[in-house]
Amino acid sequence: MKTHTSLLVAALLLASAGLALAGHGKAGLWNVSTTMAAPNVQIPPQALAQMQAMGMKMPGGQTVTSQICMTQADVDADKPPSVQRDGCTSNITSKSASSVTAEMVCNGEMQGSGHVQIAYSGESHYEGSYTFKGVMRGHPVETSSNFKGDWVKADCGAVKPYSAK
Repeated sequence: MKTHTSLLVAALLLASAGLALAGHGKAGLWNVSTTMAAPNVQIPPQALAQMQAMGMKMPGGQTVTSQICMTQADVDADKPPSVQRDGCTSNITSKSASSVTAEMVCNGEMQGSGHVQIAYSGESHYEGSYTFKGVMRGHPVETSSNFKGDWVKADCGAVKPYSAK
């Protein structure tokens, strides 16, 4: 079950970071923080008790911060970066100078759909939210998250460009 949760968290973080900067922002290093609500994953009570006994926690309310490097090509893109390797595709449904709304459909290990809304405060900050409802490895999943990104500097240092991941 830890694998289910880890894959879900990784996919949602990847989606929120990449979608948030498509066509907006500045090239360079960004700090991206995501706070995910506890996913509604149906876990049998015995399995949940075993997880808790081993010290495993379901994510929720915890903030995960990561750094991403956006190239100028990533920032100039007029579409969200592909998350196809996770079996998900994204489609921008509304876009302006200060906001973007997109829908995500997943048909791989995760199956379902998601919705993201992002508001920009200039080129150096954005905030947004993401919801997803579907099935992962036969288990119903429903989750939501809030995220924000802050531009740090033009030089990404050792952080590889987002598009190279």
